[in-house]
Amino acid sequence: MDPPVVPSERLAGWRRVDETTERAFAAGPVSVDASTVRYERDAAAPPRPFCFASRLRIRPTTAPNPALTALVERRARSGFGDRLAERDIEEIEHCGDRQIAVDDSNASRATLSTFRGVARVDAEKRRVPVEALLAVWAAGEYLLGGGAYPLGEEAYPPGESPADARRELLGIVRGIESPGDRDESN
Repeated sequence: MDPPVVPSERLAGWRRVDETTERAFAAGPVSVDASTVRYERDAAAPPRPFCFASRLRIRPTTAPNPALTALVERRARSGFGDRLAERDIEEIEHCGDRQIAVDDSNASRATLSTFRGVARVDAEKRRVPVEALLAVWAAGEYLLGGGAYPLGEEAYPPGESPADARRELLGIVRGIESPGDRDESN
């Protein structure tokens, strides 16, 4: 299963670091596989901003519906918290949800969840506050996108800020599409 497409024109300064397909959930005859691609921002000091795009395949095939969407969002938030913890982000707090539009006019609006935490970044246990975003939406199938970035101004070169990192991440997330919706050469 191919991961979703992330528009290459939105990834200047990012490098692809991983692509996986894994069984995210299984119970009896129901299973969910996730195909994910992950990128990291070229940055001088950790924690490096990262972003990801995931595509879910639910078996048996089930069209998106309100009850299933609520379940996918809940599981995605829980799993995202676990992924942040794997990246040494602690004290993770879910700060709320809101709806955002994505670029795909055939997709639903995405539920964007915001998290805050603190990243441990070196042997001296330096701690840097971070913000993390997770979006979930339906486009004939479920797509997820998100990532995290440091909140401290010292983590950015002159002229850049956490607000710029947030805008960039949201731009990447909004552009994510199913592989069949776009030329896969991107």
